[in-house]
Amino acid sequence: MSKRSTTTMAAVALVCALTVLTAPGAAYAAPTPPPSPSGPSGTPATPGGTKDLEAVRAKIDGLYHDAAVATDAYNAAEEKADKQSVEIVHLAQKIAAGQQRLERLEKNAGAAAREQYRTGGIPREAQFMLSGDPQQFLDNAGRAYQGQQATKNLVSQLTRTQKDLADYAADASAKWKELEEGRKKKAAAQKKIEKQIKAAQKIESRLEKEERERLRKLEEEAEQKAQTAWLSSGVLKEINGRATKAGKAAVRFATAQIGKPYVWGAEGPKSYDCSGLTSQAWAAAGRPIPRTSQEQWKRLKRIDIKDIRPGDLIIYHDDASHVGMYVGDGAIIHAPRPGRSVTVAGAGSMAILGVVRPDA
Repeated sequence: MSKRSTTTMAAVALVCALTVLTAPGAAYAAPTPPPSPSGPSGTPATPGGTKDLEAVRAKIDGLYHDAAVATDAYNAAEEKADKQSVEIVHLAQKIAAGQQRLERLEKNAGAAAREQYRTGGIPREAQFMLSGDPQQFLDNAGRAYQGQQATKNLVSQLTRTQKDLADYAADASAKWKELEEGRKKKAAAQKKIEKQIKAAQKIESRLEKEERERLRKLEEEAEQKAQTAWLSSGVLKEINGRATKAGKAAVRFATAQIGKPYVWGAEGPKSYDCSGLTSQAWAAAGRPIPRTSQEQWKRLKRIDIKDIRPGDLIIYHDDASHVGMYVGDGAIIHAPRPGRSVTVAGAGSMAILGVVRPDA
């Protein structure tokens, strides 16, 4: 048996051993390869054929797909943590301002108490009211009423400020709790991402150089086959959408990133993941959009594919785990997966979930 055949058999065995890394029923899970037929002498036939490599490719695709799902979860947790951190800062500022206001009110209340002490417990206005002058009595009565209202307002403001401070503190405590929960989710997602990528890389590392090249060609052939089928469906025949000014700016930005490596969780400028690229491209065009492909699918306006125009985003897979930017002529720019760089690909080379428009 050749060395190449031996390494292929080892890679296929490793695929089976790593099956536990993917959840049951996960998308793109590879079917169990059928037993190798026996040769004329009853010995196993030499492995290393296209079917064996197809099984390896399917397994690697499944691992990278699961890593992409976990990356979306990581990015979502990071985005939420950023928002919560800003909210906590705002609450801290409110608490600081509230404490200053409370100190001023307490100071005023203390001054009123000291004034009452100096007059023997009888307010100055009440002393004026004891005057024998009727006009002065009426004037002082008005001042007394105003004083009473001022005291009432002071007590009311003190009470309200104390309540506001208690509410701000409770909100800040809740935000800190959410922030900690998000940190745990982010850490769990990171662990899963690294596990899936490491497993995929381990499979690839067991292959000979020639087999890795064959594997890459199989990947390209599968993409080309899907793209050809998509184009053959006639989906582009009715498309005449023109890019908006913002759409053109987004496409220019995405195009300038071609060749930069995929890194999960990255938003540039040196590397990107899929939604990091699309979100930054539209931010550069002056239209901020959600960070993750799943949120882009949920929150941006969905359009019919026949109305697609450059700058629109194509969301892929049933779980919206991947996204690319349509640039015209049936092509997208996207950040594919670990080990790949930002590149141009066929818009139909993956399973399309739908199209969304950031500048609708």
